[in-house]
Amino acid sequence: MKVVGVRFRTAGKIYYFDPAKLDLKVTTKVIVETARGVELGTVMIAPKDVPDETVVQPLKPVIRIATADDLKVEEKNHEKEKEAFKICLEKIAKHKLEMKLVEAEYTFDNNKLLFYFTADGRIDFRELVKDLAAVFRTRIELRQIGVRDETKIMGGIGICGRALCCHTYLSEFVPVSIKMAKEQNLSLNPTKISGVCGRLMCCLKNEEETYEYLNSRLPNVGDYVTTDDGLKGEVSSVSVLRQMVKVIVTVDDEKEIRDYHVEQLRFKPKRRKDNVKLSAKELKELEALEDRGGKSKIDDTK
Repeated sequence: MKVVGVRFRTAGKIYYFDPAKLDLKVTTKVIVETARGVELGTVMIAPKDVPDETVVQPLKPVIRIATADDLKVEEKNHEKEKEAFKICLEKIAKHKLEMKLVEAEYTFDNNKLLFYFTADGRIDFRELVKDLAAVFRTRIELRQIGVRDETKIMGGIGICGRALCCHTYLSEFVPVSIKMAKEQNLSLNPTKISGVCGRLMCCLKNEEETYEYLNSRLPNVGDYVTTDDGLKGEVSSVSVLRQMVKVIVTVDDEKEIRDYHVEQLRFKPKRRKDNVKLSAKELKELEALEDRGGKSKIDDTK
């Protein structure tokens, strides 16, 4: 079965549709029917064949490639969203609700107006919804999201100088842990391993498997090894990426440090040690950065 992957402006996931014999390429704007109504999305995965059993049926077809008129409608919706955002802010202030409004979004067919917000706890916004429905005279939905989702919608520049991964290409958030930072020998300073959202950087996941494999081949600092030239010594330091090990050996009753490639050493593989000692305060700060959920809260069935 042939499918095409489509992404929507505020949805985290990529959703699959039947390409319906249309000439679709990555970045093509398309009109599709979803559970929220008719919407405009962007092709992120070009049409490809996948096994039938991997597709959740029924697979809805792409209605059409977006026309110039469709793009104008979308542009008008964006203008209306700006006004809706301002009005919602006023209503939130009127009801004195402890919530931060992040985004307003009209569906393409204007059948629904969604407001995304963040808050520390649960918010009773029933009266707010009534006020908004009276103003806009359409279906209103308020959706609480997390800080990662907020950053995904807003976008920005990361410490690497590039556009945020979550805003540009990540379809879903993956769980990120402090263990990944330790595995990569990164500083456990919260300001250096946290992203714009204030949580651990998503890119810690990118090289996790590589570092796990490379670290598994190396001895620990403090381990005793035998070199290929018959010397025995203690590991002073290791270079993970170069797979080099500095070993303190004794030659002619004098100690010296020599460099060896890991293939030149014999040692007993051991469970990796956690040599990082943190205070209770530092540990608490790091745990606050850790993403335990790993899933976006703004995804809905398309």
